[in-house]
Amino acid sequence: MGIGRLAGDVVRGVEETTTQIGHALTGGLFDNSLRLGVTGLSQAGKTVFITSLMANLLDRGRMGGLQAVSAGRIEAAYLQPQPDDTIPRFEYERHLAALTGPNPHWPESTRQVSQLRLSFRVRSGGVLGGLRGARVQHLDIIDYPGEWLLDLTLLDKSYAEWSATLLAALPRRDYAAAYLAALADTDPDAPHDEARAQDLAASFTDYLRAARAAGLPDISPGRFLLPGDLAGSPALTFAPMAHKGQRGSLGREMERRFEAYKSHVVRPFFRDHFARIDRQIVLADVLGAVHSGPDAVAELGRTMTELLSAFRPGRNAWLTRLMGGKRVERILFAATKADHLHHSQHARLTALMAALLRQARDRANFAGARTDAMAIAAVRATVEDQRAHGGETLDCVRGTLMETGKQAAFFAGDLPEDPMALIGPARDGAAKWLDADFGIMQFAPVGLSRRPGDGLAHIRLDRAAQFLIGDML
Repeated sequence: MGIGRLAGDVVRGVEETTTQIGHALTGGLFDNSLRLGVTGLSQAGKTVFITSLMANLLDRGRMGGLQAVSAGRIEAAYLQPQPDDTIPRFEYERHLAALTGPNPHWPESTRQVSQLRLSFRVRSGGVLGGLRGARVQHLDIIDYPGEWLLDLTLLDKSYAEWSATLLAALPRRDYAAAYLAALADTDPDAPHDEARAQDLAASFTDYLRAARAAGLPDISPGRFLLPGDLAGSPALTFAPMAHKGQRGSLGREMERRFEAYKSHVVRPFFRDHFARIDRQIVLADVLGAVHSGPDAVAELGRTMTELLSAFRPGRNAWLTRLMGGKRVERILFAATKADHLHHSQHARLTALMAALLRQARDRANFAGARTDAMAIAAVRATVEDQRAHGGETLDCVRGTLMETGKQAAFFAGDLPEDPMALIGPARDGAAKWLDADFGIMQFAPVGLSRRPGDGLAHIRLDRAAQFLIGDML
């Protein structure tokens, strides 16, 4: 064992002992709860993740990778009313029924902030395990749309910077043609015309919808797609353009509304919800991005970079908490839908997500919070199969197709062993992959029978839980 590794083990041992002393001696002095933020980028399966995580923490037969489960420290887990009376409850029971009922189907995506509290009765482990009986630990799941998380990246941008970035990218995307045509017919330095502003905002919103359907992760401003009671307001009636800043012009008014959006929409969300989060998982459909092409992979890398810049890193020490400070301690970026690949390719999917995270860390000059990347499937909808094709045997997955309800075997294509084979062309602006073709398939959930005590079938959900909440148990 190297000196560095030994020192790391000693530090971790001291931290664990300090945590145990805090639990043993402080009793009710601190709020014994942890707030886990869960969000997903486009088509990532956030609602399914939360539902499966809850089901598997309540019935832990499939959670051997969570050390508190394998060590037998969790005596019980139970749902309780969420602590925030003004936030809707995550509809866990309805979503679970959708996945496990007679006609299983994927639940509807949530379109607002919601919350769920799961409480554990846990026996302390380690050197102080015998000093006290079981303690209660609360886990508060904060569910919010990924589009709202992406809006945090706007806080450090001016309207000119935001517009310039978008206007440089739009010509590469066919579905942006209508907005670019509308913009070409507009003089941003002409006097403000509200009808023209509304037309441009509507056309830009159509572009954002098309970008989301194409699997592009960067689809902010998010409230354009989920407007709620802000629909039609000036704060949602702007679009990117270049202008000279003349007073009273259309471009100047667009800039003013962009700043109003940050002040009245983004900052309140940060203050009321995001700034109170202890841990965070960001789900991403990496396979969908690969299928969509180099532009989508490049945007995923840029989005991860901007998201890391938006988080406030650092360890949430007890003194910091006592003084009212709040920092995100751990961030997990998880590539979902690992069940769409044979297990022989899971390591390559993980390596691709890890490489994107490494690139984001380097570009964001990020330090402080503990970050990791992982490939998971919150609900496993396929089984593995092998099929002969062209004189070779392909490692496939087999499942029920969403469109037809029929069983089908599927080979998505081989991910490269070196993730830079995808990241490099994406970074260099390639229009398409030169020597690869990657497919996606929409599989329906399978209502498999479960043994008593088993949650939903998954891939590495227990390992994700260990990273996110294992230390608190």
